[in-house]
Amino acid sequence: MHQFDDVDEDAPILRIGPAAELAGMHPQTLRQYDRIGLVVPGRTQGGSRRYSLRNIRQLRQVQDLSGEGISLPAIARILDLEDEVDRLRHRVVSLQNELQSERENRPGSRVFAAEASGAVVRLQPGATRIRRRTDVVLWRPLGP
Repeated sequence: MHQFDDVDEDAPILRIGPAAELAGMHPQTLRQYDRIGLVVPGRTQGGSRRYSLRNIRQLRQVQDLSGEGISLPAIARILDLEDEVDRLRHRVVSLQNELQSERENRPGSRVFAAEASGAVVRLQPGATRIRRRTDVVLWRPLGP
């Protein structure tokens, strides 16, 4: 385990000077990116900017993409899409964990597949492969 493994990368901890230094940018550039909504830091109650480690990573990515000739609006779209992908990945992991927990905690649950013809077939426990034209449906018995 590394020393910083338990650090919250979204915690707004860095003032603009150290954040700019870590990102390899001028503080005014960070202010501009904040104004246009490209990389938006957290704020203190007094309104001072506080950057997270995730913000620093985003700033470095903006710098790299900008260096490749990509416009700031295009970079903003890329960052938005990457955030959406991250959210979806977390959701998939959450759903996989939920399904695994359901399988472990409800031994009476069964998984069925509906074939293209409409026929319903029961999948064997532990089955990981089904025919291509089959949709998988988790069946849960009703009850308490």
